[in-house]
Amino acid sequence: MAKKIIILGTGYPYRGGLATFNERLARQFQQEGHEVELWTWTVQYPNFLFPGKTQYSTETAPTGLRIRRILNSCNPLNWLRVGRMVREAAPDMLICCYWMAFFAPAYATVSRIARRNGRTRCIALVHNMLPHEPSVLDKLFAPSFVRSQDGFVALSESVVGDIERVEKGERQKVSGERPKTFSPHPIYDHYGERMEKTEACRALGLDPEKRYMLFFGLVRAYKGLDLLLDAFGQIKDQLPDIQLLIAGEFYEKEEAYREQIARNGLTDRVIIRNEFIPDADLRKYFGAADLIVQPYKTATQSGVTQVAFHFEKPMLVTNVGGLGEIVHNRKMGYATEPQAESIAEALLDYYRNNRQEAFTEYVRKEKTKYGWDRLTKAFDKIN
Repeated sequence: MAKKIIILGTGYPYRGGLATFNERLARQFQQEGHEVELWTWTVQYPNFLFPGKTQYSTETAPTGLRIRRILNSCNPLNWLRVGRMVREAAPDMLICCYWMAFFAPAYATVSRIARRNGRTRCIALVHNMLPHEPSVLDKLFAPSFVRSQDGFVALSESVVGDIERVEKGERQKVSGERPKTFSPHPIYDHYGERMEKTEACRALGLDPEKRYMLFFGLVRAYKGLDLLLDAFGQIKDQLPDIQLLIAGEFYEKEEAYREQIARNGLTDRVIIRNEFIPDADLRKYFGAADLIVQPYKTATQSGVTQVAFHFEKPMLVTNVGGLGEIVHNRKMGYATEPQAESIAEALLDYYRNNRQEAFTEYVRKEKTKYGWDRLTKAFDKIN
C-alpha cells in the first residue's frame, strides 16, 4: 500500500553524505510507489559552529525530488510551526534523520506535535546515537529525542546498542518497548561507472605507475589519519612505490598533519587535496586507488565504505563500531585494531602478497547485499 512519507533532515542545497543519503532514500521510496517529501533546514548549523568552508553544495539541484527548506535548527518557534505543519499534513510516517544531539530538540518538538494527529508514526533513522566527539548535549538532549519516537532504524548493530543505552538512562519511564531494527548502510550507487586507474590518475594529475591508498572524506580527529601516517612511516621503505592520497576537507589543522608527515619522512609520499570533493569527482579518486583506508578511532558505520563497495575497492578499516560488521577481515580487506602497528602489518600483507584481485572479487560478490530496498523494508517492519 502506498504511503505518505516526510523525511526530516539534510538535503539540497546542503552538501555532504547526509544530504546524499536522504535524497537517495527518498528516491527509493518513490520507486516503490510512495509519496515522499524531504523537508530540510533553513538553518542547519549556525556559521560559528560549522568548522568547514561552506555548508552548501555547488552542484545543481537534484531533479525529481520535492525538497522543502522548512526547519530552523535554532528557533523553537519554528519547531512548533513545523510540528503543526506535519500534524496537518498527516503523513503515515515521519522519518527524523538523527546524527547528533544538537538537532534533538528540534526533532523531538516536531515529532511530539505531529503524533497528536493519531495517524503519523515517528520513526528515527539513526546514523549515530552517541557521537564520535561527545559533548554535554548528548546527556541533555538525546533522551528527550528517544522518548519522542515510535521506533528506530539503525545502520549498524552497535548503534542499536547505543539507543538501548540511552533508553536505560532515561529518568522518565516509558511504557512499552520501542521497536528497533538494524539495516546496514546501503551502497551509494549513483556516482557513475567505475573509472579505470590509468584514466583516473591522469584526470587527477597522478602518476599511473604508482600505487595509491586513499583516505577519503572530511578529516577529523576521530578518523585516525594520524594513525595511518605513523603506520605508513613504519613501512615506507618496504613499499617504495606506494603513495597515500588524502582527499577531503580538513576540519582539523592541516599544518599539524603536515608536520607529522615530515617527521615520518613521508613528504614525497603523501598527496593532499584539502577540499570538499564533489560527487562528480568521486569516481576519479576511487578509480585511482588500490585500497581505501579508514583507520577510525571511533565509528558507527561509514558512507565511505559503501562508496568503496560501489566502485568494488578493497578496504582497510579498524575494528570499531560497525565497521568490522561490514568489512570481513582478510576476505575483502582488513579490520585491524586502531593502532599504527596493526595497520602497518595489514598494509604490508596487502601489497607484498598482491591481495587486490582476490579481495576485489569478494567485494564484488558482497555488494549485492546492500540494496536500498533492504532499508525501506526495515521501515516497513518498524512502522
